Amino acid sequence: MSDAREILQQLAATIEQRRSAPADSSYVAKLHSKGLDAILKKVGEEATEAVIAAKGGERQQLVYETADLWFHSLVMLNASGIDIDEVLAELQRRLGRSGLDEKAARGQNGEN
Repeated sequence: MSDAREILQQLAATIEQRRSAPADSSYVAKLHSKGLDAILKKVGEEATEAVIAAKGGERQQLVYETADLWFHSLVMLNASGIDIDEVLAELQRRLGRSGLDEKAARGQNGEN
């Protein structure tokens, strides 16, 4: 198992553990208590901040904002009942496949 995979799995496990904690004792629990719409809003905010950081060209800021985006994406997956391994398997499936071919295949299935 790769270090990156282990980190993502450990973080996903921590998110799952903290999900049911009292909202005043855990940021993850607080997000979950507000519902999926609040979590999705936070993911959107973090995505925007990552884009702004990339546009600004500040390397460390982009790293920081991307970490926030990934974290909040894991919270979103948790709230949606999706295990991180499902996403990792999809990324594995796409390895070595042209992005253009992938996009064309999705278009045939009615997806974006």
